[in-house]
Amino acid sequence: MTQLSEHLRQATPVVAERGEGVHLFGADGRRYLDFTAGIGVTSTGHCHPKVVAAAQEQVATLIHGQYTTVMHRPLQRLIERLGDVLPAGLDSLFFVNSGSEAVEAALRLARQATGRPNVVVCHGGFHGRTVAAASMTTSGTKVRTGFGPLMGGVVITPFPHAFHYGWDEETATRFALREFDQLLQTVSDPDDTAAVFVEPVLGEGGYVPANSAFLQGLRERADRHGILLVLDEIQTGVGRTGRFWGHEHFDVRPDILITAKGLASGFPLSGIAAPAELMHRARPGSQGGTYGGNAVACAAALATLDVVEEEGLVANAAAMGARLRAGLEEVAAKTPGIGDVRGLGLMLASEFVTEAGEPDAGTASKVLRTSVEEGLLLLPCGPWGNVVRMIPPLIVDAASIDEGLRAWSAAVAAATAR
Repeated sequence: MTQLSEHLRQATPVVAERGEGVHLFGADGRRYLDFTAGIGVTSTGHCHPKVVAAAQEQVATLIHGQYTTVMHRPLQRLIERLGDVLPAGLDSLFFVNSGSEAVEAALRLARQATGRPNVVVCHGGFHGRTVAAASMTTSGTKVRTGFGPLMGGVVITPFPHAFHYGWDEETATRFALREFDQLLQTVSDPDDTAAVFVEPVLGEGGYVPANSAFLQGLRERADRHGILLVLDEIQTGVGRTGRFWGHEHFDVRPDILITAKGLASGFPLSGIAAPAELMHRARPGSQGGTYGGNAVACAAALATLDVVEEEGLVANAAAMGARLRAGLEEVAAKTPGIGDVRGLGLMLASEFVTEAGEPDAGTASKVLRTSVEEGLLLLPCGPWGNVVRMIPPLIVDAASIDEGLRAWSAAVAAATAR
């Protein structure tokens, strides 16, 4: 009898039969409020009618037009449409399927464009599970362990995670930038450093936002040394943080932007954007792939971008994120075991700690299980598994936020009762 790999463990016991908006419906006949959004993928909710219609129409017309063999109209239209939302100057695009592939494409471009071997990544960052992307990932050892040696040329610099260090944000930021400068003096000379990769909000690393001083500090140093600044917007992009791109909170300019997840409402599509002059420096033949820029995925992405604009989902993420955060902070205020509530927009998390301030994965796990019983689906993150994250679809409304908060409050109370 065949079976799914035992290592692909589900975070919940739910067997989903269908999805609609912010809800999943299980084989048990129960309706669940989905605050996981497929790990931030179903940005317009489950089966948004406009996305479904676009995909159905495309399936009946052209399923796959391999983009190094022929060009197809959905891809051409998507390139044009993304020009409306990408940062100024990022006018050249390359599409693949997954976040990991896009990270590796950005890595390859950065090394080829600069002729330099090394890349700097931030401690706690998650960039994927393929070999190069895993070598750049430090959100947890489970991604890196057991298949070394990993790719060389990766250097790790601190991220200003104030709660982790027990400092205020200003102190954490000064430390992180000072250590970055030290790294360039002691580990990877600027002439050997191609790029620094950073998430505007650490994802798997615990939903920790960066800040303007840190990202602008990296930008200034990158400009000074001819290093590329690569922003990994795989989870923070397409409205998730209450701005279309997460880096817009911090007034910083990327040289390369990576996007995936919410771009196509659940269809596999990812890509990188860079200035045409920079993209031109890639080696001929270095970009390609069988399924990248798939016609159905591109049609779904076009519909997604239309829905995000027409329904005001970026502004909705900001407003509903503020409502959700206020509720999470209210629960935290009466729960000593919640040490921190953080995030941006509809990318929020609560960190569970012991009385001594140490990571408390046990309580976080209990809360996750109890939340399912309350009809709320959530996910863990953080290197210790003690952070519970909430990533509702961007279409979420006030009633669903309040429903989720009621379930969260009940789950936390039940899991922490002594």
